[in-house]
Amino acid sequence: MSDFPINPLVLVGVGSSFAFSGLFYHLYQEKKEEIRKLKEIPLFRPDQLLVKLLNASPHKRLQYVAVEGLVQADGEPLASQFVPRSFAVIQKITVEEHWKYWNSISRTWNSRKMNRTETNNSVPFSLVCPGAYVSDLYVKVQNPLEASGCYLERVYHRVRRAEEGLVDLVVQGLSGEKPMAREESEELLRVGTTVTGFGEVVLEGGQVMRLQAPRDSRRYILAPTDYRSFMDSHESSAKMWKVLTAVCGVTGASLLGGVIYSLVGKQDDRSK
Repeated sequence: MSDFPINPLVLVGVGSSFAFSGLFYHLYQEKKEEIRKLKEIPLFRPDQLLVKLLNASPHKRLQYVAVEGLVQADGEPLASQFVPRSFAVIQKITVEEHWKYWNSISRTWNSRKMNRTETNNSVPFSLVCPGAYVSDLYVKVQNPLEASGCYLERVYHRVRRAEEGLVDLVVQGLSGEKPMAREESEELLRVGTTVTGFGEVVLEGGQVMRLQAPRDSRRYILAPTDYRSFMDSHESSAKMWKVLTAVCGVTGASLLGGVIYSLVGKQDDRSK
């Protein structure tokens, strides 16, 4: 090796490329397996077909299915506090203060967030079949706040800068702290949003269908999109991991090939 010195950075590049390629391939395989399991889940809409299947099922229950429909409040919806004529069934309002405090050791002002308050409001809601604004068939969504998934849309965000007066400056100088800003945001699950829910569906009273958390270990999910778009997002993620696997693998192979070519060329030169 002393006769044929190799740049250590090249060896690091080769090892890192193959390591990342292996990691991305593992993530790609995991995503492929997740997509395979998702495709096995039956998809329904809140219609007569779902009612018939529930009536024919043991205990009038489907253990794990996907239900796609439009959000409809069972009663009075929630009104947005910041956006006029915007109504929702789930509302999350977050208020947080940004402060700076004096660090006497480094003699600098450092920032931190404090006094965070979060308010969650919800009203009972159901999923109805698209196009059926008045319908006796719907799927009630039970305990939606327990479901996973980024189903809330941020409709308002504002950062209000703190105003400083003479008295405030004196107090800040004594306390070593000063307010910088107040951040407010509002997130909603709006009425009329297309949602795909994954969970257990049960039939009560012959007509009332309810989506709830499954009894087994599978996740209770609410996705703020239609089923096709939900699957497309997962397939795009799998494609991304596949491309990264190929890019890192080709990069590592190219670097390794360059090292081998360089060593063979120097060996030929010495033999001559």
